Amino acid sequence: MTPTFTPLHPVIAAECSGIDISRPLSPEEVAAIDAGMDKYAVLVFRQGEPLTTAQQTAFTLNFGEQEPPYTQIQAAGGARIADAGIADISNLGPDGSILARDDRKRLSGLGNQLWHSDSSYMHIPARYSLLNAHVLPPDGGDTQFADMRAAYDMLDAKTKARIENLICEHSRIFSKGALGIPFTETELQAFAPVRQRLVRTHRKTGRKSLFLSSHAGRIEGWPVPEAQMLLRELTEHATQREFVYSHKWRKGDLVMWDNRTTMHRARPYDDSVYPRDLRRTTVTDGVPTV
Repeated sequence: MTPTFTPLHPVIAAECSGIDISRPLSPEEVAAIDAGMDKYAVLVFRQGEPLTTAQQTAFTLNFGEQEPPYTQIQAAGGARIADAGIADISNLGPDGSILARDDRKRLSGLGNQLWHSDSSYMHIPARYSLLNAHVLPPDGGDTQFADMRAAYDMLDAKTKARIENLICEHSRIFSKGALGIPFTETELQAFAPVRQRLVRTHRKTGRKSLFLSSHAGRIEGWPVPEAQMLLRELTEHATQREFVYSHKWRKGDLVMWDNRTTMHRARPYDDSVYPRDLRRTTVTDGVPTV
């Protein structure tokens, strides 16, 4: 089957149709999807029903190696999903009940409402993330994606020259710490800052993009206040409406995005009343940015 791509926004995102991602794909189909990612950075697959864990994992492995397990802030009752390759993006505890308002997993999950790039806090950051919708609230809970390529293109020449060789430090201490979430000693060690380039060049297309995230808190060689002012200014620029696609979820949707060229954030919903169950797999980029 040959997939077709229907743009969903002037600069980012397309719906990919004409292909059943629940079954094994041919090399030609994988190559076509990969080329679609290079062009659109975000692809939406409307499956109608959620993929099983095995199906989502198999589809993910078409595009590279999954991220290794890493330290996560868990619910008071422990992990809900046993498979370490599946990230539990939900407001549910291991017994399926909605998390208490003060549960650390819920509070940590609020950080998803900040603009970020998945795993930018890891020495080798993520390439693709794939998020599959199992249970959705009746209202809210959209996910927004910002095109960091288009945002870079629209910077003036002076700003591009200023930021070209800057190195940032990324950590969950900066993002979740800004929300007032306390950390254990083990988490502080696991969340130690890592170095990432502020401007990245896509290895296949050669296109440059900003590598921003709420996890970015410092710039090497800069005073912290000055660094944070620049990062905030760039984030405000990069998340203007003309660069942002907002995805309204349907059950069964699988959304795949390139963390090298996008930022994303979740939008609020009433998580004290309605369950929301999405499950993410992530492909590592394989090489550090620095």
